[in-house]
Amino acid sequence: MDRRRTALRSLGVIFAAFVLPLAVWGFSEIAPALSYAAAGSAGLALGVMHLPQQESSQAGLKLYVSAPPSGSGWDIEAAPEEVQEHLPEAEPVGIESAKPSAEVLAQIPYPESQDSRDGVIEKMNFGHYEGSQYFDLDGGGQVRNCTSRSNQELYEESGKDIDFSLDYEKGEPLVLIYHTHATESFEPGDRGFYDNSFLSKTTDPAKSVIEVGNRICAELEKAGIPYIHDTLIHDLPSYNAAYDSSRKTVKELLAEYPSVRIVLDIHRDAIQRQDGTRLMPVTEVDGREAAQIMIISGCDDGTMGMPEHIKNFHFACALQSRFESSYEGITRPILFDYRHYNQDLTTGSLLIEVGSHGNSLEQAFYSGELIGRTLAELISEGNAG
Repeated sequence: MDRRRTALRSLGVIFAAFVLPLAVWGFSEIAPALSYAAAGSAGLALGVMHLPQQESSQAGLKLYVSAPPSGSGWDIEAAPEEVQEHLPEAEPVGIESAKPSAEVLAQIPYPESQDSRDGVIEKMNFGHYEGSQYFDLDGGGQVRNCTSRSNQELYEESGKDIDFSLDYEKGEPLVLIYHTHATESFEPGDRGFYDNSFLSKTTDPAKSVIEVGNRICAELEKAGIPYIHDTLIHDLPSYNAAYDSSRKTVKELLAEYPSVRIVLDIHRDAIQRQDGTRLMPVTEVDGREAAQIMIISGCDDGTMGMPEHIKNFHFACALQSRFESSYEGITRPILFDYRHYNQDLTTGSLLIEVGSHGNSLEQAFYSGELIGRTLAELISEGNAG
């Protein structure tokens, strides 16, 4: 028995003297890498991956995070690319669609308190752009061309008419509004700081891009233009599979309502500097601040299954110029790039980024109203013609 006790005490001394310090040292060596990995994971959940540039060579590991490039157009580089992976008085004109369950809506509540000053939000107006990628539209607004097609070629295309009819009949929806990333949300107010505990996401439809869609549809309703608003939460349970989920829903709705010719996927951007400062793209319209918007029109490189993508571009240019002629400064340049975003489903399919994760709910919702008014004007004018 004495020998056993002596052996156990010896093992205890060895563990305390050698094994435990070695474990502590090993953890300290890899802690920075673990910290960056955790930050990256949080960034994926938020849709932001712009961490400060740093090299860590602790414990034989190296991690490089590139800063956004400087110069004209840096705001687009400073925002993450949308991830797409395959895994009454007046009779209402809106068409009912499936609604998310109460269980889904309760998953990510909007925080009641966001008072920790963890980072800075900087207000910024993105005005006229210069550089070889940009050209002006005759009717107002600009295009950023990130493809191999020449600016001259795209400029000539930009002046062409919309390729589909804007006529509609009562009870036959013309417009479909939906949200691939329906949980994208905004700041509670214009206050110059953000709280890291809020990941700019919520399943509360009154505090997300779904409400932006509601504001768009309210303006269509006023104009008597039939529409559908899909409010399903496509980015739960999988953010990266969201485009597969929304594609399934959009295809089903198009099959049920073949009258739909305009399909708008409403998102919000996430523009952030290398130092963590979030940007608030904003302009003033009729004495109120509105979040600036950006249309994304995808281009096919021959492998993306979008042979009629240029027809979406014609629509994008007409809508962009209408925005700028009605509310000068409301837009950032159309992004014409090799992006898919389910824009093969119609010739009037576009993605619209409304503000960024630095904008306030009020600014984003106001922009929704302006988008709805502009779209209604464009449709009404085309319908009258």
